[in-house]
Amino acid sequence: MKVKIKRLPNSEGLPLPSYQTSLSSGVDLFCALYETVLLKPMQRLLIPTGIAIELPPNIEAQVRPRSGLALKHGITVLNSPGTIDADYRGEIKVILINLGQDTFTISRGQRIAQLVFCNVLRVEFEITDELSQTQRGEGGFGSTGEG
Repeated sequence: MKVKIKRLPNSEGLPLPSYQTSLSSGVDLFCALYETVLLKPMQRLLIPTGIAIELPPNIEAQVRPRSGLALKHGITVLNSPGTIDADYRGEIKVILINLGQDTFTISRGQRIAQLVFCNVLRVEFEITDELSQTQRGEGGFGSTGEG
């Protein structure tokens, strides 16, 4: 599948998103800030990527955290996964939050998140007074066991 990508002025000199291995699920997104910023513990920042995309109908792009940043520094995507709808044409920006204990430095060109492309299934709702019975029923929030 081909996805159109537009480089914005703040992406000059940065690589395009790319898969790091032949079996990677997501492409890396890069910080397109001109200056280095500090992300303090429990602080959140909106980080531009310098790109905009045009998705085909019924496809979404999900902005997800990078596992290495999450494990080593407590950096994650606040609204994970962030959704890029097929009709959005603006710059992709990533809401990062620092859940770690130390201030984290974000620099231009740093890999900050990943983008995964997914099919979208659209549904129609049908009003009903009854739902089918299951073994689980209305149980939720840990009702199937500990952990």
